[in-house]
Amino acid sequence: MKLKSRHQLRKSQYKEMINSIRSISEETGDAISEKRLELATVDEYELLLVDGKPMFLITDGVPFFTVRGALELKPKQKLVTIDAGAIPFVIKGADVMKPGIVSVDPDIKEGDNVIVVEENHGKALAIGRALVDADQLMGDGGKGIKTLHMVGDKLWDVQL
Repeated sequence: MKLKSRHQLRKSQYKEMINSIRSISEETGDAISEKRLELATVDEYELLLVDGKPMFLITDGVPFFTVRGALELKPKQKLVTIDAGAIPFVIKGADVMKPGIVSVDPDIKEGDNVIVVEENHGKALAIGRALVDADQLMGDGGKGIKTLHMVGDKLWDVQL
Protein backbone atom coordinates (compact mmCIF):
# COMPACT_ATOMS: atom_id res chain seq x y z
CA MET A 1 0.00 0.00 0.00
CA LYS A 2 1.29 3.42 -0.94
CA LEU A 3 0.92 6.58 1.10
CA LYS A 4 -0.64 9.28 -1.11
CA SER A 5 -0.92 12.10 1.41
CA ARG A 6 -0.55 12.83 5.11
CA HIS A 7 -1.20 16.03 7.03
CA GLN A 8 -1.90 17.21 10.54
CA LEU A 9 -5.44 18.45 11.23
CA ARG A 10 -6.18 22.15 11.61
CA LYS A 11 -7.65 23.26 14.92
CA SER A 12 -11.23 23.39 13.54
CA GLN A 13 -10.86 19.97 11.87
CA TYR A 14 -9.38 18.57 15.09
CA LYS A 15 -12.39 19.66 17.18
CA GLU A 16 -14.81 18.33 14.57
CA MET A 17 -13.04 14.96 14.43
CA ILE A 18 -12.93 14.62 18.24
CA ASN A 19 -16.68 15.38 18.39
CA SER A 20 -17.37 12.75 15.69
CA ILE A 21 -15.40 10.19 17.68
CA ARG A 22 -17.22 11.14 20.90
CA SER A 23 -20.53 10.48 19.14
CA ILE A 24 -19.54 6.83 18.68
CA SER A 25 -17.52 6.42 21.89
CA GLU A 26 -17.41 9.12 24.57
CA GLU A 27 -14.50 7.56 26.48
CA THR A 28 -12.42 7.18 23.30
CA GLY A 29 -12.96 10.82 22.35
CA ASP A 30 -11.78 11.84 25.80
CA ALA A 31 -8.77 9.49 25.65
CA ILE A 32 -7.44 10.91 22.39
CA SER A 33 -8.46 14.55 22.83
CA GLU A 34 -4.88 15.60 23.73
CA LYS A 35 -3.12 13.46 21.09
CA ARG A 36 -1.74 14.46 17.68
CA LEU A 37 -4.25 13.72 14.90
CA GLU A 38 -3.38 13.41 11.20
CA LEU A 39 -5.30 12.45 8.09
CA ALA A 40 -3.60 10.04 5.71
CA THR A 41 -4.69 8.65 2.37
CA VAL A 42 -3.32 5.20 1.61
CA ASP A 43 -4.48 3.66 -1.67
CA GLU A 44 -8.29 3.74 -1.44
CA TYR A 45 -8.42 4.26 2.35
CA GLU A 46 -8.62 7.49 4.29
CA LEU A 47 -7.24 7.04 7.80
CA LEU A 48 -7.14 9.08 10.96
CA LEU A 49 -3.79 8.64 12.65
CA VAL A 50 -3.49 9.09 16.40
CA ASP A 51 0.12 9.81 17.34
CA GLY A 52 1.14 8.28 14.01
CA LYS A 53 -0.87 5.04 14.36
CA PRO A 54 -3.82 4.20 12.04
CA MET A 55 -6.59 4.06 14.66
CA PHE A 56 -9.62 5.12 12.60
CA LEU A 57 -10.91 4.47 9.10
CA ILE A 58 -12.87 7.34 7.55
CA THR A 59 -15.98 6.11 5.70
CA ASP A 60 -18.43 8.61 4.23
CA GLY A 61 -16.60 11.38 6.10
CA VAL A 62 -17.14 9.71 9.49
CA PRO A 63 -14.37 8.07 11.55
CA PHE A 64 -14.73 4.55 12.87
CA PHE A 65 -12.18 2.28 14.52
CA THR A 66 -9.72 0.16 12.59
CA VAL A 67 -9.10 -3.26 14.14
CA ARG A 68 -5.86 -1.90 15.61
CA GLY A 69 -7.72 1.09 17.00
CA ALA A 70 -10.36 -1.16 18.58
CA LEU A 71 -7.70 -3.40 20.10
CA GLU A 72 -5.78 -0.49 21.59
CA LEU A 73 -8.63 1.84 22.62
CA LYS A 74 -11.06 -0.91 23.74
CA PRO A 75 -14.39 0.79 23.01
CA LYS A 76 -17.50 -0.54 24.75
CA GLN A 77 -20.13 0.45 22.16
CA LYS A 78 -21.05 -1.01 18.77
CA LEU A 79 -19.75 -4.48 19.68
CA VAL A 80 -20.94 -7.73 18.12
CA THR A 81 -19.62 -10.91 19.74
CA ILE A 82 -19.15 -14.08 17.68
CA ASP A 83 -18.60 -17.68 18.76
CA ALA A 84 -15.38 -19.66 18.24
CA GLY A 85 -16.79 -21.46 15.19
CA ALA A 86 -17.15 -18.21 13.25
CA ILE A 87 -13.62 -16.92 13.91
CA PRO A 88 -11.76 -18.76 11.09
CA PHE A 89 -14.27 -17.50 8.53
CA VAL A 90 -14.27 -13.89 9.73
CA ILE A 91 -10.47 -13.58 9.78
CA LYS A 92 -10.42 -14.83 6.17
CA GLY A 93 -12.77 -12.00 5.18
CA ALA A 94 -16.17 -13.69 5.23
CA ASP A 95 -19.23 -11.72 6.20
CA VAL A 96 -20.60 -12.52 9.66
CA MET A 97 -23.56 -14.89 9.56
CA LYS A 98 -26.37 -14.53 12.10
CA PRO A 99 -26.00 -18.04 13.63
CA GLY A 100 -22.41 -17.23 14.68
CA ILE A 101 -23.41 -14.13 16.65
CA VAL A 102 -23.79 -14.64 20.41
CA SER A 103 -24.38 -11.07 21.66
CA VAL A 104 -25.06 -7.63 20.26
CA ASP A 105 -24.98 -4.03 21.48
CA PRO A 106 -28.73 -3.19 21.55
CA ASP A 107 -28.10 0.31 20.12
CA ILE A 108 -26.88 -0.98 16.74
CA LYS A 109 -28.99 0.12 13.78
CA GLU A 110 -28.92 -1.08 10.18
CA GLY A 111 -26.01 0.57 8.38
CA ASP A 112 -23.97 1.22 11.54
CA ASN A 113 -20.29 0.33 11.59
CA VAL A 114 -19.60 -2.31 14.23
CA ILE A 115 -16.66 -4.04 15.88
CA VAL A 116 -16.69 -7.83 15.65
CA VAL A 117 -15.11 -9.42 18.74
CA GLU A 118 -14.53 -13.03 19.77
CA GLU A 119 -16.38 -14.30 22.85
CA ASN A 120 -13.55 -15.80 24.93
CA HIS A 121 -11.27 -12.76 25.31
CA GLY A 122 -13.28 -9.95 23.73
CA LYS A 123 -10.53 -9.17 21.19
CA ALA A 124 -11.48 -7.30 18.03
CA LEU A 125 -11.23 -9.38 14.85
CA ALA A 126 -12.98 -7.27 12.25
CA ILE A 127 -14.86 -4.10 11.45
CA GLY A 128 -18.11 -4.40 9.55
CA ARG A 129 -21.41 -2.77 8.65
CA ALA A 130 -24.64 -4.04 10.22
CA LEU A 131 -27.08 -5.26 7.59
CA VAL A 132 -30.02 -5.22 10.02
CA ASP A 133 -30.94 -3.68 13.38
CA ALA A 134 -29.62 -5.22 16.62
CA ASP A 135 -32.82 -7.11 17.40
CA GLN A 136 -32.49 -9.01 14.10
CA LEU A 137 -28.73 -9.68 14.18
CA MET A 138 -28.96 -12.98 16.04
CA GLY A 139 -30.96 -15.61 14.27
CA ASP A 140 -31.17 -18.83 12.32
CA GLY A 141 -29.71 -17.83 8.99
CA GLY A 142 -28.44 -15.16 6.67
CA LYS A 143 -25.81 -12.46 6.81
CA GLY A 144 -25.81 -10.08 9.72
CA ILE A 145 -22.67 -8.04 9.09
CA LYS A 146 -20.78 -7.09 5.93
CA THR A 147 -17.05 -7.28 6.74
CA LEU A 148 -15.10 -4.15 5.78
CA HIS A 149 -11.70 -4.74 7.42
CA MET A 150 -10.19 -7.61 9.42
CA VAL A 151 -7.03 -8.82 11.10
CA GLY A 152 -4.39 -9.62 8.46
CA ASP A 153 -5.79 -7.60 5.53
CA LYS A 154 -4.02 -4.77 3.66
CA LEU A 155 -5.20 -2.15 6.12
CA TRP A 156 -3.99 -4.22 9.09
CA ASP A 157 -0.49 -4.39 7.55
CA VAL A 158 -0.26 -0.71 6.53
CA GLN A 159 3.09 0.92 7.34
CA LEU A 160 3.21 4.70 7.64
